[in-house]
Formats: sequence, C-alpha cells, structure tokens
Amino acid sequence: MSRDITEERIGKLARDHGFELCRITKPAIEPRYLECYETWLAAGMQGEMGYMAESTRVERRRRPSTMLDGVRSVICVAMRYSPPPYTLDNANARRRNGVIAAYAHGHDYHDVMKKRLKALARDLDALLGAHDQRVYVDTAPVLEHALAESSGLGWQGKHSLTIHRDFGSWFLLGELFTTADLAADAPASQHCGSCTACLDLCPTRAIVAPYLVDARLCISYLTIEYRGHIPHRLRPMFGNRVYGCDDCQLVCPWNGKAKAPDDDILSPRGENILPDLASLLQLDDTAFRKRFSKSPVKRTGRVAFVRNVCIAAGNSGYADLIPVLESLSDDESPLVRAHAFWALARLAGDDADMRMHLTAIRAGERDHEAREDMSITMEQTRINHE
Repeated sequence: MSRDITEERIGKLARDHGFELCRITKPAIEPRYLECYETWLAAGMQGEMGYMAESTRVERRRRPSTMLDGVRSVICVAMRYSPPPYTLDNANARRRNGVIAAYAHGHDYHDVMKKRLKALARDLDALLGAHDQRVYVDTAPVLEHALAESSGLGWQGKHSLTIHRDFGSWFLLGELFTTADLAADAPASQHCGSCTACLDLCPTRAIVAPYLVDARLCISYLTIEYRGHIPHRLRPMFGNRVYGCDDCQLVCPWNGKAKAPDDDILSPRGENILPDLASLLQLDDTAFRKRFSKSPVKRTGRVAFVRNVCIAAGNSGYADLIPVLESLSDDESPLVRAHAFWALARLAGDDADMRMHLTAIRAGERDHEAREDMSITMEQTRINHE
C-alpha cells in the first residue's frame, strides 16, 4: 500500500470516528519544547499538580518513546467542539450568570474521545495489520501540543493551545501511539506573528510569556484542578467564570471566523451556557451530580464548584444573591463557608448590620483555615470601605 493511499485511508478512518484533523509524527519532542517545559517546572508553575513534576512522568514527557514499547509512530487527532455562542463582552456583561468553558458545555470529552480512539485503533488493525497500540486523551504524561505541531496538525499559540488556520483553537487533542511504521507529515509553521492579544487580555496575567502559562494564576487551573482557598487578590479577577476560562481563545484573531462543527459530538447543553448563579449556589451534592451528569464539570466536585460560584456571586454586584449566600454560611464544607463569606462581604458594602452579622459568623467559625480566610476578607473589605 503506497504512502499516499495509507495516509488517505487513515485520515478517512479518523474522520469516520469524529476526528476532523489527523496527522502523523514520530515519538520525539523537539528541544525547544523541552526547554520551555523545564523552565515551567523549575519556576513551580505547575502549582499543586505534583504529578507534573514526578520524575517518571517528567521522563516520559521528555521521551514519548517510553509510552509504548517499540512505538514508531504517533497519530495525532483533533475533535472540534462548538465555540461559545456569545462574545467576551456579552459574557462579562452577564454578571448574574456564570461562565463555563465551552468544551464543558456538553459531554465529558475524556470519555467520548477515548472511546472513539479505541474504535479507531481497532480499524487501524484491520487496515495495517495487528500492531501494539495505545491511546491517550489529555490525562497521560504526553506533551500533546508539541506532538500536534510536529505532526502538522496545527501550531502552538502563545497561549499554549494548538491553533489551526481554519478551525482556530476550538478543538481537543488525542494521540494514538502505534508500533506501525508510518510516514510522518511535515511539521506546522508558526502564524501568531507579533500578536500578543492573549497575553494582554488574560484576566490574571497567567500567560507570563509566550507559550508559558503559570498555572498558579490561571483561572482554568484554579477553578478546575485546584481544591484549596483561592488567593484573595485573584478573586476579583475571576469575574463570573465558574469553570475554566476561554478568554485567551475568544480574543484570538484565528478564532474570529471559526464556526461550530456541523455535528458536535459533545452535544452541548443549553443549561450549561451562561447558567444562573443563584441556581448553581443552591446545588447540594446530589443535585450537583444530577445537574452535571456526564459533564467534565462533575470531576471538579460540588465543593470546589460552589466555591467558584461564590466568587462569581461576590463579583456580580447583585445584592439579591445575599440570602442564598447566607444559607451557605453553615454549609458542611469550610471551603464553601469561607468563600460564601467573601462574597457576602463584597456585596454587603457599608451595611453596618450585615457587617456585624459577618463578624459574628467569623467568630463562630470552627475551622481554623476558614476562619483565617474570613479574617483576611474582613481586613480587606475594611480597607476597601475606609
């Protein structure tokens, strides 16, 4: 079977399984990506994602050939998803509503993509003959954006995400490692030029340099991966973002003309597009699990999610959210109590009765860390209202 025919048939198989982009590379990482990765680790920018700095996993990222014995090729695929049906200005203006990252508007892509990649692997066995294969979607120690660029699928933008000329960055990456010896595609070239829109707009300035994102400042990391108390100085910068952040993508010129796929396999749900903050604040664990069934939001857990919603409520400026926030003052989770307290203090303004009430709540707080968080909130709000 000739190279062209093989590539064409592999690409068709990938499209049949919902992957609109498919390119092939070799299991190696260029030095410039490794230098950036090592700089990132040396600065501690992985935050509390300790697995990113674990020695075995670091070595696997450096040497993707260790991911599968005898691997000779990596098939990189991309599955498109629908861009947000709103502009950045519209999302910021809807302060009573929370913003969930567009990829999480529907089904959990981990489950959808892995199932489809496994099916693609079975079809490749029929096409190429049996080979050892392994599929990965996001959670494995793989520098997926580096492999995607070397395969020609797209180039890595300054916000660290992969960009395609026609589809922008509204897609998710997956990899199929195989012992089949396939011809590699030409690598992609860079097309960001002198543009710094993503760096300039990032709400927390988490993109500290081109291609370098400090997770400790990143709203996506803090609202999804991080389980602790959000630093006070960053909370006002969150705006109404409750799960992830699309700002760097929404401002990217390459996304300006990117359209939604004809068939979005993730099946976005309308209820996840700018959801009402008051309803999200009232979710108990059972209601949270039901509300976000089959959604990636469910992985974050109710406690961290409601923590995020409390911050959005505090940034909203809507005092009518005070009653539902007060109901969270005796939530089972100290983390929720502390962030609800912050939101109440933000919305209370100079109301003397409410501030006395907050002082009583802080005095009665049983958890040391939550009480300390509340103390910082009171100190900062006093300064703000002097």
